[in-house]
Amino acid sequence: MNTIIPHSKHPRIVVIGGGFGGIEFCKKLKNKNYQIVLIDKHNYHTFQPLLYQVATGGLEAESIAFPLRKIFKGQDNLIFRVAKVNKVDTQNNLLHTTIGEIAYDYLVIATGSTSNFFGQENIERNSMPMKSIPEALNLRSIILQNLESALIAPTIEEKNELLNFVVVGGGPTGVETAGALGELKKHVLPNDYPELDLNSVNIFLVEGSDKLLSTMSANSSKKSKEFLEEMGVNVMLNTRVENYDGKTLFLIDQQPIHSATVIWSAGVKGVILDGFSSDSITRGNRLIVDGTSKVKGYSNVYAIGDVAAMILDDYPNGHPGVAQVAIQQGKNLAKLFATHTLNSSTIFKYNDKGSMATVGRNRAVVDLNKIRFQGIFAWFTWMFVHLMTLAGFRNKLVVFVNWVWSYISYDRGTRLIIRSYDKKTRNVNTH
Repeated sequence: MNTIIPHSKHPRIVVIGGGFGGIEFCKKLKNKNYQIVLIDKHNYHTFQPLLYQVATGGLEAESIAFPLRKIFKGQDNLIFRVAKVNKVDTQNNLLHTTIGEIAYDYLVIATGSTSNFFGQENIERNSMPMKSIPEALNLRSIILQNLESALIAPTIEEKNELLNFVVVGGGPTGVETAGALGELKKHVLPNDYPELDLNSVNIFLVEGSDKLLSTMSANSSKKSKEFLEEMGVNVMLNTRVENYDGKTLFLIDQQPIHSATVIWSAGVKGVILDGFSSDSITRGNRLIVDGTSKVKGYSNVYAIGDVAAMILDDYPNGHPGVAQVAIQQGKNLAKLFATHTLNSSTIFKYNDKGSMATVGRNRAVVDLNKIRFQGIFAWFTWMFVHLMTLAGFRNKLVVFVNWVWSYISYDRGTRLIIRSYDKKTRNVNTH
């Protein structure tokens, strides 16, 4: 085991997951008397709020990824390993990973979330999720492949199927993805695909409840729907999905939609590792934690971010799965370790800094506590906040230049099928 992780005289904290929460926790313990071991299956951090722009050709994947080793350059008490954790042995304080066993004194679970298909195997098999960079690249390939195939489709039915794009889920990801597809149709397809009849390209946004952006204000919800409809998106509220076979999306009490591309953003669930008691797991596949982020039933295991359900009076179902929650929980837990107050009765208090979503060019909605605004100023606010949150100056600069160029030229510049994707076999072909 010493060949995997060097021995240290200080207590070892193993952190699983290099997302917003895991990174913030590790950074705040720099130069503290702990050995920090960060494990992630990738060697980079993904800026998930901009995944939809990679999927729709607005940004290159490298623009929203940043090397984890570079983030922690100069942090001598941190060791990073690329590995996948297969199981947690909480009795013996051991992790079973793809690179061997790793012992820990304390464990911090920051594994985030993944798409939730609510047990619908056909939908999981045939729809396109978008929770990681590989998934976003697969989706980009599918969108472009279908546009190319539509040019040579032998029948009208097949052509329509290829040109109908459906986004399921009216949260921020669904709204932003539908808006990006609307911009693609309006500004890009007329130049790239002059042979296509744009009237045949249809974008649907399907939401099961009676409004979009359910966690935001009523005004923002209403305005986002208006923005999308102005962009030609067919917004379908109070519409529930029954099944999807890869060609037809079946809806409850409504006509089916024939589509080869269904993008699933209707829900998420926590990524929980094998080895935890079912008593510690609650709705949404999340670990139950107390006010200090300690996992129920364990004395030295903690969870932060999307995978954690801190059930409080103000948040009976746990906190929302947004970056700010993970960042603030990471900071709070690091403070408890740094001050050796892990057993304190202090309860984490979330500072809700507001919510925002962009719907397209000059269109966004922003809720900042009691201040709510929409339109072009909201759009610039959204861009500024996301630019400042991106890791690394280079990424900030590249994304900014891309956005300025797109704004001036009405063009989205990364419409490349570098890795063709076969949805049936889920195989990627790079040749």
